[in-house]
Parts: sequence; C-alpha cells; structure tokens
Amino acid sequence: MAVDRTVSVGTGGTQSFVHVLSECWSRPSLLVLELLWRWLFGVPLLALFAYEGLHVYAAVSSQLATAGIDQFSIVDPMRAAEIASGVYAVVEPPIVRTALWLIPVAVLAWAIVSGIGRNTVLRRHDPSLPRCPFTLTLLQLLRILFLGGSFVFWFVAIQWSANYALSGDEPDLVTYCALVICLSLGIFTLWALVSWVFSIAPLLVLLENRGVGSSLVRSLRLGPLTGKLVEVNLIMGIIKLALIVLAMVFSAIPLPFASNMEGPPLYAWWAVVSVLYLIASDFFQVARLVAFIQFWRGLAVQAHAPSAHDPIRVK
Repeated sequence: MAVDRTVSVGTGGTQSFVHVLSECWSRPSLLVLELLWRWLFGVPLLALFAYEGLHVYAAVSSQLATAGIDQFSIVDPMRAAEIASGVYAVVEPPIVRTALWLIPVAVLAWAIVSGIGRNTVLRRHDPSLPRCPFTLTLLQLLRILFLGGSFVFWFVAIQWSANYALSGDEPDLVTYCALVICLSLGIFTLWALVSWVFSIAPLLVLLENRGVGSSLVRSLRLGPLTGKLVEVNLIMGIIKLALIVLAMVFSAIPLPFASNMEGPPLYAWWAVVSVLYLIASDFFQVARLVAFIQFWRGLAVQAHAPSAHDPIRVK
C-alpha cells in the first residue's frame, strides 16, 4: 500500500517542517546517501588541495620569512597590513598557477557528482521522480559559476575599497572598514536572492519535468509555495546558526584542560566536532529538499481537489 506523504499547504510551514524532520529521521538512508556522495567527492578534493598547498608552501617558505610573517600582529594594524601585503605578493603567483587548473577541475567534478548524487537521494525519497542527472548537473554548474562570480565580485570590491580609502598619504581605516562591511553585506544579500532560484530549480526539473531555462524561470513564480519556502528557509537559517554556535561551544570545551589535552588529542576532538557538524548540516539540507517536494505535492493535491462551490451533477 502506498503511503501518502504530501503535506497540506494550509498547514503552517513550521508545523509541516517538523513533520518532515520526523520523516527524514525515520529514514536514515536519505542522510547516508547524502553523506556518501558528498564525502566521496569532498575527502579526495580536500586531500588534493592539501597536497597542492604543501607544494606551494615549500616553494615560498623561505620568502615568507623574508616578508616578516613571524612579526605579524594585530596590535599594530598598519604594520600587519604591510606584512599581509608582502605575504600576498609572495604567495599570489604559485597559488594563481595552481588555481588555473585545479579550480575548473574541481568545479566540473562537483557539478557532475552533485547532479548524480542529488538525483539519487531524491529518488530514494520518492522513486517516482525521473532520472535527470544531466539537467541537474547543468544547474549545479550554473550555481557554482554564479557563486564563484560573487566571490570574484566581492574580491574586486574589497580591492577597490582599499585603493579608495588606504592609498592616500593618511590611510582612512574607518572608511575602509565601513566600505568592507557594507559591500560584504550587500553582496551576501544579492547572492541570497539569486541562490534561491538555483536551489529550487533542480527540484522543479524532477517534479514538473522541465528543462534548465524553464525551471529557472518557474523558480521565480512559485505562487502559494513562496510563503512556505520563506518560512522554511528562515527556520533553516536559525538552525544553521545554532549548529555553528554549538560547534564553537563544543570546540572550546577542551580549552580549560589545555595543559593536559593538546596536540593530536585536541586535533582529534576538533575533527570529531567538525564531522558531527557536517552530518547535522547535511541532515537539515535533506529535510529542506524533502519539505519542498511535499509542499509542492500538497499544493497539487489541493489544486485537483473538488471545491465546495463546484456544481453537483446528478445523472
């Protein structure tokens, strides 16, 4: 017997999301699959980044000492800025050379793995969903490109702020800090608005059998679903903030025992806390996707339900 997992759109978003969390908790295979595809990609990628990072450090370690990195201290902001500038000039060339091939490879690999992995997780939740790994891969690639573009835009904006406020005879640190804060918040808000589209479009591909362009356009016109998604995203933001705070608290627990717990045991503790944080974050990410599917199906059921005002036909 098929089980109806749709959630009524008339139900409060928070109440519906709690129901979804309960369902995801009772189906651990969803979280296992999510962790599997993410970590099968993430762990080798981190190892590759560490390997290349060690190569870069080995190539510039002697120059870093010359740049005065050992004297870096935030007590003297101007001296710290000069040292940071010297360090950046040393590490920029090898990092750029490595990034020119490493970042495109990582982006393409992430798009492919995430497209296949996300499709697998959602089909595990609902086997009636179609297999569209290629379309999901294209959408993930677009999302990564826009995310990378936002980082590039932020970096250019910060450089402009530095040139504007710090290039004179008397650097204006107050203006520089104000520009950095305002530009960072503005770019973050802009990305939050854009990322909404790229988060919903892959689900619309599966639920409504749409293409890349059609799903992106449809993401901007969700009708009654918009309020639900705003509420769930607000809940998710609070949950993620709470997870970060908890991770920081648990990471700081060994500090009073620093004299007895240091070195490998301390690093192992931080590694365990980080892994638990990632597991919890992925669980709520899966719940968010499942919530949208159930909201969408609930809306579809209500749209096809007979209305009280419909005429009654008698044969």
